[in-house]
Amino acid sequence: MHLRFWQQPEWATYARLLAYVRPYKTRLIIGTVCGIIFAGSTAGILPAVERTLGELFDPDSLSAQAIIGVALLLPILGLIRGLGFFLSMYYIKWVGHRVVFDLRVALFDRLQELSVYYFSRSKAGELISRAANDTMMVDRAVSTVLGDLIRQPFVLIFLLGVVIWLEPVLAFLSLVVFPICIIPVVQFGKRVRRNSRRAQSHLAEIVSILQESIAGVRVVKAFGMEPYERDRFRQGGEAVFNRLMKVAKARSAIEPIIVQISIVGISLILVYAHWTGMAMETFFVFGLAMVALYDPVKKLSRVHLAIQQSSAAAERIFEILDEHVTVQDRPDAVPLEDPIEHIAFEQVDFAYEQEPVLRDISFTVQPGECIAFVGHSGSGKTTLVSLLPRFFDPTGGTIRINGRDIRSYTLHSLRQHIGLVTQDTFLFNDTIANNIAYGRQDADRQAVMDAARRAHAHDFITDLPEGYDTVVGDRGVRLSGGQCQRLAIARALLRNPPIMILDEATSALDTESERLVQAALDDLMSNRTVFAIAHRLSTIQHAQRIVVLDKGTLAETGTHQELLAHNGLYRYLYDLQFKV
Repeated sequence: MHLRFWQQPEWATYARLLAYVRPYKTRLIIGTVCGIIFAGSTAGILPAVERTLGELFDPDSLSAQAIIGVALLLPILGLIRGLGFFLSMYYIKWVGHRVVFDLRVALFDRLQELSVYYFSRSKAGELISRAANDTMMVDRAVSTVLGDLIRQPFVLIFLLGVVIWLEPVLAFLSLVVFPICIIPVVQFGKRVRRNSRRAQSHLAEIVSILQESIAGVRVVKAFGMEPYERDRFRQGGEAVFNRLMKVAKARSAIEPIIVQISIVGISLILVYAHWTGMAMETFFVFGLAMVALYDPVKKLSRVHLAIQQSSAAAERIFEILDEHVTVQDRPDAVPLEDPIEHIAFEQVDFAYEQEPVLRDISFTVQPGECIAFVGHSGSGKTTLVSLLPRFFDPTGGTIRINGRDIRSYTLHSLRQHIGLVTQDTFLFNDTIANNIAYGRQDADRQAVMDAARRAHAHDFITDLPEGYDTVVGDRGVRLSGGQCQRLAIARALLRNPPIMILDEATSALDTESERLVQAALDDLMSNRTVFAIAHRLSTIQHAQRIVVLDKGTLAETGTHQELLAHNGLYRYLYDLQFKV
């Protein structure tokens, strides 16, 4: 029975959450002991009150010494109860909040470990919602529920001991009512869990809508789609609202049902007290104890509802934590420390799920060689170069550096040897200097400025009011596209890697900037291996070798002149761009 209980999905999820408590068991033990002190002092007040009332209302047994003794005892019990509650609350809340902090860190760490492919099939808004909203819901549930789970059972046990001591028969009859209270808690708890999970899913959808509408604000406004986005957001918000109201409805129904059952029990107690001639002070304290029992029963019933609600959020978090990391270091991986001698792609295949993207790609690149990749959109150019820094791993074949499979090198050392400038330039909402130094945090200001000069960005940077300390805004919104691109190139230049990947690196530059940056890149190609992707064939005509991809296969390879003479796909692409 015990095992079946903990194997219920919501309790199994909560038990997994509690596994994060182990590093803080000392604080939890202190909080538990203080909770026991709180419970014991709470229950201890009742016999003292019963004794005092008996002395007060029975003139024959009135004893000033006893009255004074009890009068002194009550404040002491109250003080002990208050200190127990404070310390128990503080330590248990500390553990609860720390558990959620660790969960957030573990979630973020796992997101950093997952491959680029995982993010390509996930919505950014969905991931943001799980990292922010779901953990917030778990935070509330863990920090509150953990305290109630530790404190309230002891309060319940001690108070039960008091009522049994006062009137065993009546206590037994009263406690028959308690199991009846469990029925609505369980039934409504199932509704809370189901609707909470759906509410979190809908909330993730509106976060995704919000993220997309902000990131694509220019497109939204250019196409006059503000009404459409408003409707999308409003519909998503309505879905969240409706689910939350169903949760609120289920939670709100619990208390009046329990209260009604309790009132019926109290009515029966009144009849029993009259029938048996119970002493007034005993009846008063018994009733007080029963009222006090209501609080832990109520809170423990809410624990079930809170666990149902939080388990829905926790499940969504654990889905990410349980996601298999497809690209990671092998146990025997070694650092890549030797100079790059050659890079070989050997019969490389790659597929997204069941969809083939690359098939049987083989070529070798020598150090200092510039190799360019061209082809129609969707031919697999970006996917191919993304295999080198292991953003993905091939589904077939091997990529070797210096004769060794790149999977035998540590990811960190492999990527330290590779610089990347992509068509989709990304800048952080930070200063220009920090954006250039991203990946080289040990670089001083002079090194940053030198990299900017080589990328022909120094002049426009110094023209800005705050120079290198200018904050570029979200994704570099305060700069032009060409300026952003040159900062990304400066960032790669500062890293000074032996391998450079340029994915349409000059696409956002005007003619003059393109000429200057291309000259800087040409200077860097000596003793550096360059993988360049370009749609504008004018930017790669001087590459030592050009690889032409067609539908994921290697169609032809050669120099610019050789490919033109071959009169194949490259010639067709060239004529599309340059033939009048």
